[in-house]
Amino acid sequence: MASPLRFELTTPVLDDRPVYVSGNFCGWHPNLDSLRLWPTGPGCYALDLPAEVELPDVLEYKFTRGGWDQAELDLAGDVPPNRVSQQKNGVLRAVVPHWRWFGHAYNPHFLPKLGMIDEEFAVPQLQTTRRVRVLVPYDYDDTDKRYPVLYLQDGQNLIGAGSAYGSWEIDRRLAVLASRHHHELIVVAIDHGAENRLIEFTPDRTMAGTGEGRKYLDFVACTLKPAIDSLFRTEPGTAHTGIGGSSLGGLISLYAGLVYPTVFGRLLIFSPSLWLSRTVFTTAARGRIPAGTKWYLYGGESESASMVPGLKRFVDALRKPPQQQRMAIQLATNPQGTHSESCWGNEFPAAVEWLFY
Repeated sequence: MASPLRFELTTPVLDDRPVYVSGNFCGWHPNLDSLRLWPTGPGCYALDLPAEVELPDVLEYKFTRGGWDQAELDLAGDVPPNRVSQQKNGVLRAVVPHWRWFGHAYNPHFLPKLGMIDEEFAVPQLQTTRRVRVLVPYDYDDTDKRYPVLYLQDGQNLIGAGSAYGSWEIDRRLAVLASRHHHELIVVAIDHGAENRLIEFTPDRTMAGTGEGRKYLDFVACTLKPAIDSLFRTEPGTAHTGIGGSSLGGLISLYAGLVYPTVFGRLLIFSPSLWLSRTVFTTAARGRIPAGTKWYLYGGESESASMVPGLKRFVDALRKPPQQQRMAIQLATNPQGTHSESCWGNEFPAAVEWLFY
């Protein structure tokens, strides 16, 4: 007689809620006692499916914490597709990175706090001002810990509803990360310069003309960072300081890692506008980037025909100098990925976890 089907599940989210499996074999009831998985260790659960349960030819299923308002979610806190299998015996292993919290995509208690809002932070290098917002961990005031810092471009598109272009919703993403205890990070959201965005985010000569990106990077590295380090409990070293962005924001963040390699040791680069720069590949190949630096690069294959090949070419350039072989580089791609805030927000948790945890 064939052995019964066994479900084995692991999850990094530890709480007291029970775990159930549901699917097209039980009318999608979310919390049947006979389909409850039992703990086998911290974050580990298992269930030997009762012999009387008849399985369809194609099994579709999901895990819950007792109801559909507490069902499994993916790494970014979004609803995943049904799990599918044709297996009828043996072991089905699964990992659930996150769970719905009583109807919410995250536990609202875990939302980060706005630690500072400055509507007109001085940018002397460009003779202007800029809105700067800081998100600190939800439990920042309860500890005396020091935290790594991630500086992000295009602040208008990062928090809450964002702008007309959408939002990364990093406040929600950080609450999701908090359920895995990966929230101990200060995020600094720097607004772009509106009509000056192109010139501020392009360094030196580009296909669009001569930019002022190096002045902007001087502002972030030499003016903004010292201010943040003085106002907040930060870990100021290179290994704990990140910078990132998408599109033009990704391009200027990429240059930050090349121009200020001893300041920014964690690079979050989404869909950078590599096509715009004439020097980015040669600058990367000639760079002297310290050992221990980590680069997380992401691009969607549905953005353009050149996005992913360009990223691969850039990674090859980064790895050219022999002393840079000790760098850590992660290149993530998404066949369905588009040039959009929603795709970048969805990738944000994976990038943060790889860079800082």
